[in-house]
Amino acid sequence: MKFIILTLFPEAFESYLNISLLKRALSKKLITVELKNLRDWADNPHKKVDDRPYGGGAGMVLRVDVIDRALRDIKLKVKSKKLKVVLLTPQGKPLNQKIAKRLSKFNALILICGRYEGFDERVRSLVDMEISIGDFVLTGGEIPALAVLDTVARLVPGVVGKEASLTEESFSESAGRRMLEYPQYTRPEVYKKMKVPKILLTGDHGKVEAWRKSEALKKTKKRRPDLLH
Repeated sequence: MKFIILTLFPEAFESYLNISLLKRALSKKLITVELKNLRDWADNPHKKVDDRPYGGGAGMVLRVDVIDRALRDIKLKVKSKKLKVVLLTPQGKPLNQKIAKRLSKFNALILICGRYEGFDERVRSLVDMEISIGDFVLTGGEIPALAVLDTVARLVPGVVGKEASLTEESFSESAGRRMLEYPQYTRPEVYKKMKVPKILLTGDHGKVEAWRKSEALKKTKKRRPDLLH
């Protein structure tokens, strides 16, 4: 799967792409990531991609013509019908596992990172989807783009070593419901008088599985009852 990130700060992604799961996925060519600098499509000597907002106001706004040129050029090179253009914005749909799963079915994603005071409203007409990672404002779309990249990439076949991990973690569909993950324990068996539940030490896989389902349901009811509706 191909991820194309349109940003003013490509260097913001480099360290994260060189560690752990994503690094392995890239080395195995399970995913590819292309970092595109929006300034490459500026049509002026100073590579300026923003301007003052009409009507006045604080800050600068990213220009629609620059983003449009970038998207048209990138799409011509990708040559895939299974491509989705995603705008990272606080006004978008909240990112969740269901959306990530849907996006993982595409061959390519173009992720547009905003900056400054935002972007010209007409940019919305150029994209297929708008995504938010929460009700707060960041200095740019780079962190949301990384969040989308990470959560979607791990759903690509082969990226996560054990496929079972994907079905048992939080927000995955279990018995027709979205639930939080069950509690996990490891050594030491006792730590400061806190003990690992005895059921996990029995070696009875059937009982352990039943306990995990029960605990996942309890945790979800207590912490995120909205997931069960």
